[in-house]
Amino acid sequence: MKYLILIMLFTFTFSAQAWETDTYVFNDEVTEIRYKSLVKELRCPKCQNQNLADSNSPIAADLRREVFELLEQGKSDGEIVDFMVKRYGEFVLYRPKVSGLTYVLWFGPALLLLVGVVVVVQILRKKPVKKEAVVLSEEQKDKLAQILKDK
Repeated sequence: MKYLILIMLFTFTFSAQAWETDTYVFNDEVTEIRYKSLVKELRCPKCQNQNLADSNSPIAADLRREVFELLEQGKSDGEIVDFMVKRYGEFVLYRPKVSGLTYVLWFGPALLLLVGVVVVVQILRKKPVKKEAVVLSEEQKDKLAQILKDK
């Protein structure tokens, strides 16, 4: 009896994890390769760090369908990417174009690293301050000897 319950539990658990997959029929192999390349290069707006090919969100499924339809209409890869950028912004690209708005994104890490190296070099170059020997008077030496003797 408990084996039957266990089998039913696994059956219902695995069926809940099934999701819809896209099945598109392409006219030729080149179009299919272009499709796969585009959906791997475009980022899902909802999932943040997944491309359209890996995402299971509804918006990703819509965008995959949109890419397929645009390919069927004979649009070039550049036109499809431009369409997605106009609709969703530069965020949809994994590798955004270098422009005035993306200089910080492209060159910020290198600039921060350079500033860090300069700061570390400046800190290491500083010479330690030489401490002069402290000369105690006879009275100070006696007081010091008395304090040490009391302990």
